[in-house]
Amino acid sequence: MFRKRKRRPIPDPPNTRSERVNSAPSGRIAGILRGRSLSGRQSITDNMANRKTKILVVDDEEAMREVLEMRLQDWGFEVRLAADGKAAEQVVQGYDPDIVISDVVMPEVSGLDLLRALKADHPERPVILVTAQGSIDLAVEAMKQGAQDFITKPLDYAKLRAILQATEGEMDLRRKSQRLQSQLEQDGGFGSFVGRSKAMREVYHLIESLSSTDASVIITGESGTGKELAARTIHQMSGRAAGPFIAINAAAIPENLMESEILGHEKGAFTGAAGIRAGCFEQANRGTLFLDEIAEMPLSLQPKLLRVIEDRKVRRLGGSSEFQVDVRVIAATNQNPWAAVENGRMREDLYYRLNVFTIALPLLRDRKGDIPLLCQYFVREFNRKHNTRVEGMREEALELLKQYPWPGNVRELRNVMERAIILARGSWIEKQHLPAYILAPQAGSAPRIVLPAGVTAAEAEKELILSTLRSAGNNKAEAARQLGLDVKTIRNKLKAYGIE
Repeated sequence: MFRKRKRRPIPDPPNTRSERVNSAPSGRIAGILRGRSLSGRQSITDNMANRKTKILVVDDEEAMREVLEMRLQDWGFEVRLAADGKAAEQVVQGYDPDIVISDVVMPEVSGLDLLRALKADHPERPVILVTAQGSIDLAVEAMKQGAQDFITKPLDYAKLRAILQATEGEMDLRRKSQRLQSQLEQDGGFGSFVGRSKAMREVYHLIESLSSTDASVIITGESGTGKELAARTIHQMSGRAAGPFIAINAAAIPENLMESEILGHEKGAFTGAAGIRAGCFEQANRGTLFLDEIAEMPLSLQPKLLRVIEDRKVRRLGGSSEFQVDVRVIAATNQNPWAAVENGRMREDLYYRLNVFTIALPLLRDRKGDIPLLCQYFVREFNRKHNTRVEGMREEALELLKQYPWPGNVRELRNVMERAIILARGSWIEKQHLPAYILAPQAGSAPRIVLPAGVTAAEAEKELILSTLRSAGNNKAEAARQLGLDVKTIRNKLKAYGIE
């Protein structure tokens, strides 16, 4: 336990206010203040120019209270004083200090007791503990209870000032995170989208306009920009919201199964067709069908798809009759759809039938102003998922994310943030919680491929594909885009290499 001190008479709450005395400081105080640097009169942080940081000093030694008051006021703080823990609790109710500096050993209510009470009332308020009886066990206990820092007497004022400067920086960071959180709750995006940039506002306006119609849409954008999210948002805001939303990826379905996937089949329609299966148009009846990677659909199937869209009738494989379907079709591609037409991968008539409207989703690297808001959104999402209490991003970490080119767009940012949330031990994501390729992008942004003499063309091709895939974070669609190949070609090559 802490040593007991003889309790001095304590005036009523007026003693808890900072009231300057016109007389000169006592000899003891003057001695402690001797040698004070005039440069200390400058405010510690520029961001407090309009509002001074409020500090409550709690100590049962009057001389120490007055010394700290003078120091802190010289450094640009607003100060109140309390002579013990009970008086401090009264001051806190009306003064609401930003920071509390408290002695540990005090009569009746110790500094640790005060710390626990303050944290119960306001967990985010920083409390710095001061004691003449420094010990490792005491410091550990203070930090466990939530103390911002722990400093021993006689005070090292340079260290105290550094602690306060770091604390103010963290408070400023917390305010920024809270502003971002407020923006997310009030006007952070549209539907499930997050972002307030001009490019995203244009997307929101177009989605809102399309939601009131049944017109077909082609959504374009690189992998990870949110094409399916855009399609879902249109569906959820439309008159079909009560109906199903069915999504299929044309690049992920083997060519020999694609027709059955689209149209469905009857029992015995082909080897292995053991029963009746509804196609995606049937499943999406009175709802929305999302056809992702439409440019990867086999050319032989595209006329049948066009006919279903135009006639609104489906005949299952092996079936003898047609039936009506009521489906809105939204397609998407990570390529330029017209380039796919010119290259012969997409029928021109299908393109015109689908392309009543086009929504072009911006790249994340073209809307980097949205990155802080997106990060705060993912902090909230992954705190819930992993039961963590991360508050936000350190400035250095956030700056690194802004500088990174994001080839995988928002999907890649989401994965990076989930990793950082899991690695973070404290309240903030630090730069060391980010992947190495973000910390040193120049090391991995343009990998070199060195081939030995005598290598075959097939071996060189394999090395090029695998190297590009690694640099794209194993994103097959992105690797295909960089290599100028179809996603199906990448998948087939990997299968031939024995890599799934």
